[in-house]
Amino acid sequence: MATLLRSKLSNVATSVSNKSQAKMSGMFARMGFQAATDEEAVGFAHCDDLDMEHRQGLQMDILKSDSGEEGGEPPLEGDIHYQRDGTGPLPPSASKEAGVCSELSGQGKPKITAWEAGWNVTNAIQGMFVLGLPYAILHGGYLGLFLIIFAAVVCCYTGKILIACLYEENEDGEIVRVRDSYVDIANACCAPRFPTLGGRIVNVAQIIELVMTCILYVVVSGNLMYNSFPNLPVSQKSWSIIATAVLLPCAFLKNLKAVSKFSLLCTLAHFVINILVIAYCLSRARDWAWDKVKFYIDVKKFPISIGIIVFSYTSQIFLPSLEGNMQNPKEFHCMMNWTHIAACILKGLFALVAYLTWADETKEVITDNLPSTIRAVVNIFLVAKALLSYPLPFFAAVEVLERSLFQDGNRAFFPNCYGGDGRLKSWGLTLRCALVVFTLLMAIYVPHFALLMGLTGSLTGAGLCFLLPSLFHLKLLWRKLLWHHVFFDVAIFVIGGICSVSGFIHSLEGLIEAFRTNAED
Repeated sequence: MATLLRSKLSNVATSVSNKSQAKMSGMFARMGFQAATDEEAVGFAHCDDLDMEHRQGLQMDILKSDSGEEGGEPPLEGDIHYQRDGTGPLPPSASKEAGVCSELSGQGKPKITAWEAGWNVTNAIQGMFVLGLPYAILHGGYLGLFLIIFAAVVCCYTGKILIACLYEENEDGEIVRVRDSYVDIANACCAPRFPTLGGRIVNVAQIIELVMTCILYVVVSGNLMYNSFPNLPVSQKSWSIIATAVLLPCAFLKNLKAVSKFSLLCTLAHFVINILVIAYCLSRARDWAWDKVKFYIDVKKFPISIGIIVFSYTSQIFLPSLEGNMQNPKEFHCMMNWTHIAACILKGLFALVAYLTWADETKEVITDNLPSTIRAVVNIFLVAKALLSYPLPFFAAVEVLERSLFQDGNRAFFPNCYGGDGRLKSWGLTLRCALVVFTLLMAIYVPHFALLMGLTGSLTGAGLCFLLPSLFHLKLLWRKLLWHHVFFDVAIFVIGGICSVSGFIHSLEGLIEAFRTNAED
């Protein structure tokens, strides 16, 4: 009976898919050149969760109507294979959230080309956090450069195997897409005993990364402003408070339509800043300190550098949605290759020439090493980019939290934070303001860009980029894998686990020490 239902469902879903092409999956990717920052990318995963709920509800309606007409039995739990395309009205529980995703990108736009997909991936892995890479070379030498190359290779590979987990072979021997997001893959690996556990783990990791990204923006804003105007009687903490005051209106955000218009300008400005930094470094090529780059590592601080490098490559969370919105998904592997090769070359050159220029004086944010004559101008542009980018991860984190804790039907932990008219209740607004204040408090008590970036990369970056993709690949496709794929997956899981634990412990120790020092002051 289950086989008959699956066959019936496949035929119905095929006819439906001919009428509509991926209405909701990965709306950010359809923005093309407007999906412009690495933090923006996490919105793909959020929209994917909503898509999955929509499609499951749709296929349940199809099964119910078919069984009602033919007098068949209701489908068994866990016997539903939803396709990526679908039409029909949204279920009531998902209508509001789906409206958010449609607001982010707009429906009816054509799918993106491989070049546009590559632009999104490039922005995801070459954002402003590249400014911390020279600091990683300071504590790792040539090994740090090797790690930049190694991380690019591994992240490219894990991105490909993550997409492979979206597909399965049907009864006719055809490879079809049966999953749509990172959460779907995680849930499939934990089914049938714990059908939602994997998705919850991925969502928790996503929320942690989003909130930590917001904290990093506040930290870098305070740091850059303080070092741009050292003669002013304003401390770094005070600059962080000023930045948070500017960001407080984010609590009132209903959509990102206005904010997203600035994303392309922010990205272009960032590339210009990188070019300015490299140009200044090249102008001092005669003074480069090649003798300072050695084959040694700082055992205490190098694990933090691992987290910094890994964090700069995080893009896996939105790759399923991006691949699903490509005009030709077969070009995905080629797109991943050239984007990560380009990222590896640019990151390696940027980190190396910056470190050669300032050697042991390299600071956590490399622009702080620039001469005062141009430092202020460059840093002000970076602060503007950070402040304009902050609403993106903040809004995505709020949406995930509200959906999980306040809008999850009977499973919600708290009453709905929205009224009957769709307006946010006062206590819901208070919670949003509290999240903004929380990012400020963390930035004040732990104002260390490299430590926070290393902690985030070691905890969520390594997990989402190294550990989970290799584990899921082994779990879902182990019967079809060649021996060298099994070897690569196991090696990545072991090496990634060691690096993650080591980096997390050292970053956490550094943060605790910094927290104590700030508390004493």
